[in-house]
Amino acid sequence: MAQESSHRAQTGVHRVVVIVDENSNPFELGCATEVFGLRRPEIGRDLYDFRLCSPEPRTAMRDGFFTLTGVAGLEAADTADTLIVPNRPDVEVPRRPAVLDAVRRAHARGARLIGFCSGAFTLAEAGVLDGRRATAHWQWADDFRRRFPAVRLASDVLFVDDGDILTAAGSAAALDLGLHVVRRDHGAEIANSVSRRLVFAAHRDGGQRQFVERPLPDLPDESLAPVLAWAQGRLDAPLTVADLAGRAAVSPATLHRRFRAQLGTTPLMWLTGERLALACRLIERGESRFEVVARRSGLGTAANLRSLMRRETGITPSAYRRRFGPGTG
Repeated sequence: MAQESSHRAQTGVHRVVVIVDENSNPFELGCATEVFGLRRPEIGRDLYDFRLCSPEPRTAMRDGFFTLTGVAGLEAADTADTLIVPNRPDVEVPRRPAVLDAVRRAHARGARLIGFCSGAFTLAEAGVLDGRRATAHWQWADDFRRRFPAVRLASDVLFVDDGDILTAAGSAAALDLGLHVVRRDHGAEIANSVSRRLVFAAHRDGGQRQFVERPLPDLPDESLAPVLAWAQGRLDAPLTVADLAGRAAVSPATLHRRFRAQLGTTPLMWLTGERLALACRLIERGESRFEVVARRSGLGTAANLRSLMRRETGITPSAYRRRFGPGTG
């Protein structure tokens, strides 16, 4: 690995670099800054070293809202452990060759690549998505498939984690993906801390289907917040869908419809996800007895905990403890 190719190897802090190009969207830039760029005194250490770079000394943001100056040149992309590529609304306009070359170099040396919203077009233009899974905003899905048929596009999810390349479907999904990356890098407890500061859900189930244009219902759905809060306080209990429906004073069928409409998932999938998140937090806080973790999180047995963690996180509880347990920060 070239000397400049891994900032983390030199400093121990993971460097996130965002390429800002002409007509980039300010919102996604703000999301990246909020998640990766702010100091975290409540955590007690810096999670990332964050930098912006641009191919030009002055970069006009989308629709000329403002001009960005004073950031590093494009060479800073060569020091990134994670490189966030440019996005912009004019997806038909080719990206600068220098930007695409920077993306290719980063990919070749093993850096993680992230595309928010139309950033998937940048990654596809660079040729790094061929044969890979990715997502993009549902409005551009047909255009994306036409232009990049070698990419396996998932158009009904909030984000896709394909290992070293991650893509978010839309502007707000940049926060979902950003928090997912924090959770992957630093564990559920720290991701929850970042999400609390953002006042944003640490994990939002569902996909783009819930956001695609459709007729509004005659009456708004009842909020699920009370029954969700009730269930979150009783995850160690043997809760069933019938229990949740009873608490919400609706039939199980009605509860399923509300979960699908508001969260894009089923009550059982939501409950399992909450229990798994609690199990991760218990491991991070030092509980080493996996049968206790399974019981306190409502997952029942250590075998069930191992199966779910491997399925959902890709690693075993033991590997999760080695990575995120006490003393690993």
